[in-house]
Amino acid sequence: MKEVTDARKGTTFEMDGHLYSVIEYQHIKIGRGSATVKLKLRDIRGGHTTEKTFQSGDRLNDVQVLQRPAQYLYNDDAFYYFMDQDTFDQIPMNGEQLGDTLNYLKEGMVVQLSTYDGDAIGMELPLAVTLEVTETGPSFKGNTAQGGTKPAVMETGITVQVPMFLNTGDMIKVDTRTGSYVERA
Repeated sequence: MKEVTDARKGTTFEMDGHLYSVIEYQHIKIGRGSATVKLKLRDIRGGHTTEKTFQSGDRLNDVQVLQRPAQYLYNDDAFYYFMDQDTFDQIPMNGEQLGDTLNYLKEGMVVQLSTYDGDAIGMELPLAVTLEVTETGPSFKGNTAQGGTKPAVMETGITVQVPMFLNTGDMIKVDTRTGSYVERA
């Protein structure tokens, strides 16, 4: 069991027979009353999101989630396929399980698959990924990294604000937590 005040983004727990992952965490303390914790949760198997408010003394039924390295292979219309680096088994996952991580996923990328009771329930990306700029506005001589930004579409389809000096075809590093430009690769 885990105190609800110890829950953070990414914490996984079981409640009412469902497996939930914390998307957002908010600790609220008002005046004389006891503190409350408001959590935005994603049902890992169902895919839907919900909000729940807990009292500060409540406990969560903590679960053991294992991490395994896996390589992203390909996707078809319904599933994204990963290969376990230890057993070489192919593991299918649907888009609802992966969520926003699809914005940074490239073929051949090694990620950490989260498993619970032998089933894949999600994945964690590296902190930064290298992506190619496929579409952006023109650059001008004299532009610097501090001079301003412009939108650029990456090879995965996500739009990132990049410095003015970058061109189509450049490789850049993007922070997977915030979706922001880090540096030229």
